[in-house]
Amino acid sequence: MLTKEIFVDIHVRFAQGQSLRKIASELGISRNTVKHHLQQQTMPTYAKRSQQPTKLSPFKPYLLQRIELAKPDWIPETVLFDEVVENGYQGGIAQLRRFVCQFKPSIVPEVVVRFETQPGQQMQIDFTSIRRGKKSLKAFVATLGYSRASYVKFFDNERAESWQQGLREAFDYFGGVPQEVLCDNAKSLIIERDAYAEGDHKLHVEMLQMSKDYGFVMVNKFCRRSKRHFLVHDIFDVALNNQSLNGVDNNCKTEYNFQLHRQQIDDS
Repeated sequence: MLTKEIFVDIHVRFAQGQSLRKIASELGISRNTVKHHLQQQTMPTYAKRSQQPTKLSPFKPYLLQRIELAKPDWIPETVLFDEVVENGYQGGIAQLRRFVCQFKPSIVPEVVVRFETQPGQQMQIDFTSIRRGKKSLKAFVATLGYSRASYVKFFDNERAESWQQGLREAFDYFGGVPQEVLCDNAKSLIIERDAYAEGDHKLHVEMLQMSKDYGFVMVNKFCRRSKRHFLVHDIFDVALNNQSLNGVDNNCKTEYNFQLHRQQIDDS
């Protein structure tokens, strides 16, 4: 089944000048599939499949409770398997592992790698919080991958419409649209993680439509917090150290925008 995300991806890549062969190769689908969906102007709709119960279904609440109570420690799958077997589970351990692995915290050694992109290729977007007194101010930050130039807009929330407004105004501010927009795992952007397959997420419908209308590909690469993730936060910290926030009142209603000129992130 072709997802709405792939449908938009096909149209965006074709609008960017990619050939049918290249689109098919990068998305892992046939050229006929690419050609067929380029002829369609509306996104495909599919009836939602009803999820069939499995042998593990009655034991999922118990497993979730055990995982939650054990945090920050992790209970081995073999131990959980023995426990549910004692309570009547008749399935295999593989089914249990597939279920619990999505809740297992990932520990990745920190690696410092300088990440470079070509001009016009990528923009990173994120929200960060600033506390001024009792109220928290939300800052939408859009950072160009090549120049490190940033656009910042303040909100009092992180709702989907705020992400979209910030992104539209960033495009206007920079005078163009990049090929890719790199986003994080915010619930306002990602409705359901791994909805179609591992790493293939279901996006917010309005953000998906915006991707199609403006002609950029949404890329979600913040599954693990790497040095790359902190690019927008590092640049925003520089802004706080060098810019006055006098334009923001106590009610967080005034919006204060500024540009950060080509900040270079130290390799060390």
